[in-house]
Amino acid sequence: MAGKGKILLVDDEDIILDVSREVLRFLGYDAVFAKEGASAIEIYRQEKEVGRPFDLVIIDLTIPEGMGGRETIEKLRSYDPSVKAVVSSGYANDPVMQDFASYGFSGRLAKPYRINEMKTLLEDMIRKN
Repeated sequence: MAGKGKILLVDDEDIILDVSREVLRFLGYDAVFAKEGASAIEIYRQEKEVGRPFDLVIIDLTIPEGMGGRETIEKLRSYDPSVKAVVSSGYANDPVMQDFASYGFSGRLAKPYRINEMKTLLEDMIRKN
């Protein structure tokens, strides 16, 4: 069964963006990509304002050259308190990954992404709309 929904994925690594583009397309999702939080917030606002909101945002926790997950989710939540966002990281022991809900996230996705884990998470998160 193909996925249904619109995803905004935020990550600074080209390889993650390239692989995610293929995986999300394979799973049937409409996906848009940003390399850091400030541009993701702008994309999120633009799409919401023209009536094409995102069903889910996946945000990399650590973006050295830009706004990472914690700041991005705070700004997204202040703009849209109902935003659904998943934190993503390769650092499973990070406090944000351990207690994602306390930081405003709806879920977490560990790197490296595994297709079945991503598929299950996306289905669960989008179904909760």
